[in-house]
Amino acid sequence: MKRSRRTAAIGCLLCALVAASGCAPAVPPNAVPTRAASPQATPSPSATAAPSTTVVQGRWQPAGAPTTLATGLVAPWSVVALDTGGALVSERDSGTVRELTPRGGLRTAGVVPGVVSGGESGLHGLAVWEDESSGERWLYAYHGAAEDNRVVRMPLLGDPGELGLGEAQTVLAGIRRAGTHNGGRIAFGPDGLLYVSTGDAQDPDAAQDPDALGGKILRLTPEGAPALDNPFGTAVWTLGHRNVQGLAWSADGQMWASEFGQNAWDELNRIVAGANYGWPVVEGEAGDARFTDPVVVWTPGDASPSGIAAVGDTVFVAGLRGERLWVVNATPPDGAAPPTVGLAGQGRLRDVIAAPDGGLWILTNNTDGRGAPRADDDLLISVPLAPAP
Repeated sequence: MKRSRRTAAIGCLLCALVAASGCAPAVPPNAVPTRAASPQATPSPSATAAPSTTVVQGRWQPAGAPTTLATGLVAPWSVVALDTGGALVSERDSGTVRELTPRGGLRTAGVVPGVVSGGESGLHGLAVWEDESSGERWLYAYHGAAEDNRVVRMPLLGDPGELGLGEAQTVLAGIRRAGTHNGGRIAFGPDGLLYVSTGDAQDPDAAQDPDALGGKILRLTPEGAPALDNPFGTAVWTLGHRNVQGLAWSADGQMWASEFGQNAWDELNRIVAGANYGWPVVEGEAGDARFTDPVVVWTPGDASPSGIAAVGDTVFVAGLRGERLWVVNATPPDGAAPPTVGLAGQGRLRDVIAAPDGGLWILTNNTDGRGAPRADDDLLISVPLAPAP
């Protein structure tokens, strides 16, 4: 089957990074080389969001052995760190939200109501937002329901170590659902708006339909309305995506997204408002003025990229089939250089975030039905960072 081209949470997590070690990142000797896509001029209008007031500069690399923060997670999909300490983790198949407490324990914070799992659908991305006017904290979640995919939000109740979930409110419903290609990553950008990645849900033509929600990156207010300055006057921010799985912003405010390809090329894309990323007309580099080419491409066996994190000028990409953490220098024009392997040996990697401890927190995903679980899987691990040369 021919595969044409596809397709915050983090800003508040970027504390001043500590150079944790001088060790070089472990690169397997049998790592398969990847191909960097040729650079392309950024189309207008620009999708670059205003940088957050606290940013980390420079290039970074993993520097030391991983430390285990939590074990026994079941098909985890998303992790979000909390500024009060600890983290929340979604478990796809059960709809459960687990709390990693500030003291390192693991408990159930609650179950998102209405989650209907099956295939690759279930409970996906999480994001936390605080209403500055009221001081209320909300947990946002993207999940599969009986008829669709949707985004909901729930008040985040209680103190750290005893968190619970209030009544769910629907933020956005009606996103097409299927057994695969459900998208599901959500994040608040440096502009304070909610970004939502959707898959084509096995309807490739929807990705090119500006009126369809599938195969897009959406940009919403925290209440779920389309942002006023969106390029099409709707919720759509970009189109032409197959299945976006990761969202992040580098130090310059530039937005990035990882995307599953089909048969030829997975992608890391520089996201620009109103841009068309080509799926299903093309996959990977198109060399076509109608479409925006990816910055980096991988074969699916080397990547199948899921969550991504940006620290300074570096983008870290969690690989599922590739079972590696890829490290990409996102500084033009060097952003077209081939990525390197920053971590291997943990099996499938589902999510990676810039963590408050100055390193990366990474979710393994060996219990999702496609991996080879180890005794304590799945894990949330911490990996230290140090400046890259």
